[in-house]
Amino acid sequence: MVTKSPYILYSDGEGNIFEDTSLYVTGRSGWDALSIPVDEWIELPVGGNLYELPGRKGIGIDVETGEMRICEKGWAVAAFIPPAHTGLYMAAYETEKNAPTLPLFCYTAAGWIDEKIYVPAVRIEQDIRQEAEGYIDELIETGTKKLLEAYPHNRLVKHLMENCCMTYTCPAARNLAIGRWECPVPVSPACNANCIGCISFQPEEETIISTQDRLTFKPTAEEIVEFTVPHLQTAPFPIISFGQGCEGEPLLMWETIRESIIEIRKHTQKGSININSNGSMPKAVKALCEVGLNSIRVSTNSARKNIYTSYYLPNNYEFEDLFESLKIMRSFGGWTSINYFVFPGMTDSIEEYEALRKLIRETDLCMIQWRNFNIDPDWYLGKIGVTDTGECMGVKQMMELIHEEFPQVKFGYFNPSIERIKGNFEVDFAH
Repeated sequence: MVTKSPYILYSDGEGNIFEDTSLYVTGRSGWDALSIPVDEWIELPVGGNLYELPGRKGIGIDVETGEMRICEKGWAVAAFIPPAHTGLYMAAYETEKNAPTLPLFCYTAAGWIDEKIYVPAVRIEQDIRQEAEGYIDELIETGTKKLLEAYPHNRLVKHLMENCCMTYTCPAARNLAIGRWECPVPVSPACNANCIGCISFQPEEETIISTQDRLTFKPTAEEIVEFTVPHLQTAPFPIISFGQGCEGEPLLMWETIRESIIEIRKHTQKGSININSNGSMPKAVKALCEVGLNSIRVSTNSARKNIYTSYYLPNNYEFEDLFESLKIMRSFGGWTSINYFVFPGMTDSIEEYEALRKLIRETDLCMIQWRNFNIDPDWYLGKIGVTDTGECMGVKQMMELIHEEFPQVKFGYFNPSIERIKGNFEVDFAH
């Protein structure tokens, strides 16, 4: 905890970052730069990084006058905060005319004080499954080799190990290599949404590029069952998840998933079977629940139809289908989460808060995964046509209000295993 605001950071354009002790750092909410409450700063967690933001100058508060002004010494700086942490303010800056569009990462505010880097964030998840210190390269390399040798003809294992694990260092694929926790199961090369910030597919004419290549084939049920059954049988806190960042919408492959679940459950009753989805096909969700799907996470940038639709650009489905899919999973006694993209100044607006309360009540939601939104803020707001984000309460206050009103709704960042669903989820907002 800091006792006063940290100082602004800037980059010299050559990879060197400095502090400017004449300016306190500010945070961005929507289109606005604001001072950040002192109690909302935490030390940058292990696994976090700093980014230079080319073509952008940071906005600070003058230490002597208290007035806001631009830091002219270099480019603005933002932080990437690692999984399990949710950012409360983005980096505040003024964008120059020809500034490049920022790649698909999160851009949390960052400052410097007492020889340390600080960020406005909260640890929302106690699970350690993607902690940087938990990954030992030697074990991952050995595990990858063993899986490739064990399943020499399995295209999905090859994709997960060679692309996801070794090329993109995907945390879920790395955990699979070590034989623990959540096992990723990408299944669909196609999608029925055209998300503006899609991480696996971007139109050639777009000013950003996707951060990873999308799956190029349709796995068979045999390929899925072959490596997921051993994982469920032997991994601690096991869960398998259809729907990953390297694919489209898994529900488009629901028949294959259905066949896989039936076969998996013939071999083992252990662990949890989850789908990460856009929730666009309630009938498919029902068909999967009937054979043993017991957890769904539905992604959304908003609980409001207009904000959702202008970002997802859905094909052949409606915003209301998300609600229906969540309700269906609950009717089977399953676990429901929303993968909620947190964008300070949009997520914490009064209008969004009311819409989220409605979603929780109508769907009997189990969990909110407060995820950092990986997107260029200016580009995003421009694309969805938002010029005024309305009155905002602050992300932390919104979390606290939702927690007070709906104490049964769990907060986190990852899909919980069956063991955790029955266990402890508490979040301490003070840390």
